[in-house]
Amino acid sequence: MTIPDWLQFEEGWLAPYAMPSRLSRGRRYPEDPHPYRTIFQRDRERIVHCAAFRRLMGKTQVIVAQWNDHHRTRLTHTLEVAQISRTIARRLRLNEDLVEAIALSHDLGHPPFGHAGEAALDECLRQHGGFDHNLFGLYQVDEREHRYPEFPGLNLSWEVREAFVQHSQRRDLPETAPFFAMGAPLLEAQVVDLADSLAYDTHDIDDALGTELLTFDDLESVEFWCRAAEIARQKYPELRRHEFRVAVIRHLIAWQVGDLIEETSRRLQEFDIRTLADVRNASVPLVGFGPEVSQLKADLEQFLHQTVYQHHRVLRLAHKGKRILKALFAEFVRSPELLPPRHLRRWQDLPPTWLQRTQRSAGGTIHDSAKVPLERVVGDYLAGMTDRFAQQEYLRLFQPSTDE
Repeated sequence: MTIPDWLQFEEGWLAPYAMPSRLSRGRRYPEDPHPYRTIFQRDRERIVHCAAFRRLMGKTQVIVAQWNDHHRTRLTHTLEVAQISRTIARRLRLNEDLVEAIALSHDLGHPPFGHAGEAALDECLRQHGGFDHNLFGLYQVDEREHRYPEFPGLNLSWEVREAFVQHSQRRDLPETAPFFAMGAPLLEAQVVDLADSLAYDTHDIDDALGTELLTFDDLESVEFWCRAAEIARQKYPELRRHEFRVAVIRHLIAWQVGDLIEETSRRLQEFDIRTLADVRNASVPLVGFGPEVSQLKADLEQFLHQTVYQHHRVLRLAHKGKRILKALFAEFVRSPELLPPRHLRRWQDLPPTWLQRTQRSAGGTIHDSAKVPLERVVGDYLAGMTDRFAQQEYLRLFQPSTDE
């Protein structure tokens, strides 16, 4: 199959408001078309083969790896988001390859130790623009990956790169302005955002039950769970506890996916969305859940925040992760010669990349000096670590008996 065959397929299949490959704004560094893969197919495969994607297997989603081997990591969560996103995209006749590329890359910028790690780095970098995992993800794919001799980074399409920026909502940075100038996010990006939310809400319940942070009795106050559980009991009255849990989780996902497709189709019709330009000009989100599911989901999220994310076992490990990152940050800033040579050279020799140039200090000054601030180099080094590697670095620095 050749590229023209794929483009003909897209012309015949995609809805008129979807993002066809032929209308992509292209790449930062021009490349010849591939003989049998579209631009978004190539994006997807570049992401899967990059180092940042592999490191997701060692990064915390909510529950850290010390508990067991069955709960989700950033990598497994990412794969689940990609699967759910593709299902929705196919039903809405959106560009599945673009959706999958956005889904597979959406968490590349997350640091170790989950949201606690992001909070720690944001505090450490407060005087240097803070830390935003979406913009760091864009920096990862634009600059930090080293796979191709012709250009830095992965040289992804504009549309995949735009999804990082649109999700960050950092409209105060001049280098992100061109992305926001395009208007509202593409439907493909909106689908991934909602699939991400759907996946982590539902799967956090599953993992919390699996690690005994929650019991079935705790969930009796959650209407979303109770309604799904009642359907599972009626359909499968003889299920044991584990199989019952899986059945309820599966129904919760199917319920939300179906509602999202139905509500999004309704909005597309209500707002008379006929073209890609209509999507860009829309003043409200076009992908979303209906009122009932939105309320049920909000109640579930409130329960998760109060019961799971504030659980003492989660908080203890989050506190440990923050302490590790803050100690590493302080030590590397105090003694930059301890940094690996590649990162030390970046501070000493290289001019700032576009992301570093746009980081603002607390006083609003844009850093545009001859080299990247040391604090930013250290923060980027830490953000790329897995949980395990960060712990190993901590031991190497602060426990001299640890083997190098």
